[in-house]
Amino acid sequence: MAFRIALLILALALAACERTEPLRPLGLDAVVLAFGDSLTHGTGASAGASYPEVLAGLLDRSVINAGVPGEVSAEGRERLPVLLEEHQPSLVILLHGGNDLLRRKDQAETAENLRAMIEMARSAGAEVVLLGVPKPGLFLSAADFYGDLAGELRLPYDGDTIPEILGDASLKSDTVHPNAAGYRRLAESVHRLITGAAR
Repeated sequence: MAFRIALLILALALAACERTEPLRPLGLDAVVLAFGDSLTHGTGASAGASYPEVLAGLLDRSVINAGVPGEVSAEGRERLPVLLEEHQPSLVILLHGGNDLLRRKDQAETAENLRAMIEMARSAGAEVVLLGVPKPGLFLSAADFYGDLAGELRLPYDGDTIPEILGDASLKSDTVHPNAAGYRRLAESVHRLITGAAR
């Protein structure tokens, strides 16, 4: 029985790998663009404790913190092209849409804005990692459209870490933002996702 369970787990892991395009290893001079809203900016933690800053140390690469608190995905869609041209990143970490969910915006429109951002990044030569944000509710789980987009576009994806962080009072500064420990947990998860998805 244990052997069969192990085989099932292996089969599921292999199937997940086949659904995801592997990432190119980051060169020593690679630039990573962390793009999003307050969760990227680091709201709720002191200077130096945002997840992009922690991730830069883990990757030993330049990670640009391009988080704007309060931004909705339509605004992010307008802002991203300038940053892609300015920084020419090898990798974009897309963590956006939380404010859309909090403001009850149409989820199809949010998904379309995220899709457009992913296509922009890819057109600029960058690979993309997607992070999911929980929809408001008693039981926190990432909105379905994140996983749908990741599956369709074959993106490395993490829809579990942010809901887990926001479900743990010891990792939060308020109801929707992590504290420094929460952002470190997020950075560590993103680091594992990036390195695990590399060819």
